[in-house]
Amino acid sequence: VQLQASGGGLVQAGGSLRLSCAASGRTFSSYTMGWFRQPPGKEREFVGAIRWSGSTYYADSVKGRFTISRDGAKSTVYLQMNSLKPEDTAVYYCAADPQIIVSAMNKWSQYDYWGQGTLVTVSS
Repeated sequence: VQLQASGGGLVQAGGSLRLSCAASGRTFSSYTMGWFRQPPGKEREFVGAIRWSGSTYYADSVKGRFTISRDGAKSTVYLQMNSLKPEDTAVYYCAADPQIIVSAMNKWSQYDYWGQGTLVTVSS
């Protein structure tokens, strides 16, 4: 599976941005797709994930502001980010895995495939 993330940029606090992650190579629909981010000088952290069933999971820090969705026809996963805060500034990565269990979805080491990352900068 090859993943291509896009959509990052500079936005003011309170604004919105939508990231995309286009997948190719294998059966996309059966994979769990995750979003992670790495703020400057910090560890990579879980943002959210979507299962093949459509169930979504979010980190507490983004719950209610971020929404993950997937378009099977386009083999693309989206991360809609609203009410952005300066602390959301980070490089955002999408990841995919065919067999990850729910309890491991927030662990970046459990994902087999990664996109290249896209930078989101939120100004105050």
